[in-house]
Amino acid sequence: MAASAASILHADLDAFYASVEQLLDPSLRGRPVAVGGGVVLAASYEAKAFGVSAGMAGWRARSLCPDLVFASGHFSEYQRLGDEFTEVMKDFTPDVERISIDEAFMDVTGSVHLFGSPEVIAESLRRRVRTELGLPVSVGVARTKHLAKVASQVAKPDGLVVVEPDRESQFLSPLPVGLIWGVGPATKARLAAQGVHTIGQLAAIEKKSLQAVVGKAAGAKLSDLASNLDPRRVQSGRRAVSVGAQSAMGRRPATVDAAAVTVDYLADRIATRLRKAGRAGRTISVRIRFLELRSVSRALTLRHAVATTKAISETALELIGVALAENPTEREITLVGLSVSRLVDEPPIQLVLPFAPSPGRLRAATAAEDLRRALDDSMDDLRRRFGRSAVGYAAVALGDVSRVPDEFRALAEHDPEG
Repeated sequence: MAASAASILHADLDAFYASVEQLLDPSLRGRPVAVGGGVVLAASYEAKAFGVSAGMAGWRARSLCPDLVFASGHFSEYQRLGDEFTEVMKDFTPDVERISIDEAFMDVTGSVHLFGSPEVIAESLRRRVRTELGLPVSVGVARTKHLAKVASQVAKPDGLVVVEPDRESQFLSPLPVGLIWGVGPATKARLAAQGVHTIGQLAAIEKKSLQAVVGKAAGAKLSDLASNLDPRRVQSGRRAVSVGAQSAMGRRPATVDAAAVTVDYLADRIATRLRKAGRAGRTISVRIRFLELRSVSRALTLRHAVATTKAISETALELIGVALAENPTEREITLVGLSVSRLVDEPPIQLVLPFAPSPGRLRAATAAEDLRRALDDSMDDLRRRFGRSAVGYAAVALGDVSRVPDEFRALAEHDPEG
């Protein structure tokens, strides 16, 4: 059950990557900065004021902001400062749940007798991060994780917002629905079509009516969050229950062949992370987005866990084949997502899944599969020594998958160990 007092903090470093670049190069301070080149990976608040945003093409960003300065990115510094940020938080409480390189939750219930009220702790945290790391951080303080995260977004940039239990509804009601955790452009558009623009309007909708608009699971979740019903507790050191990645494809033909290179790329990233953590997964899931934001998902649970790139990619492509066969009127794919869940400690023998002639049946690991694992292990070793770009599968290396630098993506991805 959620805490009865506002004792959960959500701390979020402001425009983290761009702020680090401004920290490393003082001449960039106060100037519009973008990390990247061909694609904007991150933008400073000065750049955002001109409409520059992450994911935007570099030429478009320059047209919006002619004085924009591009920085190539100091990935080792991002990692170092992100880790030091976490260590500062742990000085106040051991109950820290890191959810990305630049943000985390803290439960300070057991720390108030040492450091003062949650608001005092939040102020102390902000002061230390600014003094010791040289970075701005926004903090939200509330009774639930969801509300604390919303509060930190309202506090940006470089601010603090405390939401006491007796004014939660008053605080939430006028805010835009886009601040709710998990509401993306597609869901926001569906809600807007129903005349729902604020969290208060969302909370007023009957749950079943909302589910009819956005789906059963999403509707139930959004209804609860809009009413600030969030029983999740801060979990320090928790292990991830799934590992996933997705990639936009522009507009490609709705065929397995058109998706193959993207799936191979995603499987390579996911399998590498699984092996690094000594983990493997039993459930392979795929999500395909067609035109007009329509998505379908398919999943299969194996009897044995897998962690080799080819086992994951082959299973995913078979699932995509099934999904496309069941949606014959769709002509184009715009996005593919892939995830592996039901994670376990990695077994010594990997198994592969043949769909034909009987989907769902496993055959024992073969000599070929043993060779696949040996190949993956060798590539892992070479990448550790010489960098991820040193070696890879030819189909991916020679393909046209549009993606951000691997170092940047690695910082943003969660490893399975938590």
